[in-house]
Amino acid sequence: MALANEPEMLLLDEPTAGINPALIDGMVDRLKAARAEYGLTLLVIEHNMPVIMDLAEHIYCLAHGRLLAEGAPSTIQDDPRARRLSRSGMMDGVPVEELERLADEAPFVAVDGLDAGYGRMRIVHDFALRLPRGRALCLVGPNGAGKSTVLNAIYGFAKIFAGTIAVAGRDVAALPASEKLRNVRLAYVLQGDSVFPDMTVEENLLMGGYLLEHRSQARAVAEAVLDRYPALQARRSEKARVLSGGERRLLEISRALIMEPDVLLVDEPSIGLEPRAIDMVFETLRDLRDARGKTLILVEQNARKGLDFADIGYVLVAGKLAKAGEGRALLDDPEMGRLFLGGQR
Repeated sequence: MALANEPEMLLLDEPTAGINPALIDGMVDRLKAARAEYGLTLLVIEHNMPVIMDLAEHIYCLAHGRLLAEGAPSTIQDDPRARRLSRSGMMDGVPVEELERLADEAPFVAVDGLDAGYGRMRIVHDFALRLPRGRALCLVGPNGAGKSTVLNAIYGFAKIFAGTIAVAGRDVAALPASEKLRNVRLAYVLQGDSVFPDMTVEENLLMGGYLLEHRSQARAVAEAVLDRYPALQARRSEKARVLSGGERRLLEISRALIMEPDVLLVDEPSIGLEPRAIDMVFETLRDLRDARGKTLILVEQNARKGLDFADIGYVLVAGKLAKAGEGRALLDDPEMGRLFLGGQR
């Protein structure tokens, strides 16, 4: 639509903000094609540095209203002033030794040198992770930072360009998602509403055991889940469409438990929920970690809530690990408060 009046210059403010990472590659290609075909001058504000490094011919790096560095992408990449730009995505990252110190014991989940993305676009760069059994890690950061891509890569929904992913000492990076669910005991609760609205609560739970050899196995685990969560037990025969937002999220988490996973990935557990429902969801996650010994990796845009819950917090910016620390300690970090939590509720 912006091209309808045949402009000579196109101004773009955060064009990748909120966009599905799988679509970013195509958007960048279209911008390049428009620039070549129409002779357009593009002026772009963008926090996703890999996108800018791919798209721009000249880059200006600003910090607190001042010009910090400028030049061609290759110049910016090597400019020490730009590398000091507050968590710009071109930093050296957090040393693995620091991640191991935070973990404080042998990791149950370990990631090293992970480059991951979609199509030809690398969203996550040289990412590492260390998480012991029975602990919770929360990934926070601005939109488009690559948080969900990390979960997708661990589970097998994103393309892995490089790196290793180990669970209980076994490299699982090349395994398909179904194999991870069945034999690695790794489950994933996706972002957003994924219940089957025209199926009952009980039927939704049984769908979580579709990989089990015998349906009776799924029924036995489903009964145990229903016994543990009275809110679902009371509505087991009702269609999922009548559940509240919090009850739907509880159902999604419970469905992932049917395969009895050791590791649970949870993408944006609080998204779209009112405060009481958010509290209920995090109490459920706390129970899974503290009472049942589950290992949890979650992405949470509500950074205050996620870091208050998590044992360990990681901050991603532009696809790189910018900061790591104990969850609650990060909440008190003045840099976090200024850069990442100011807009959070």
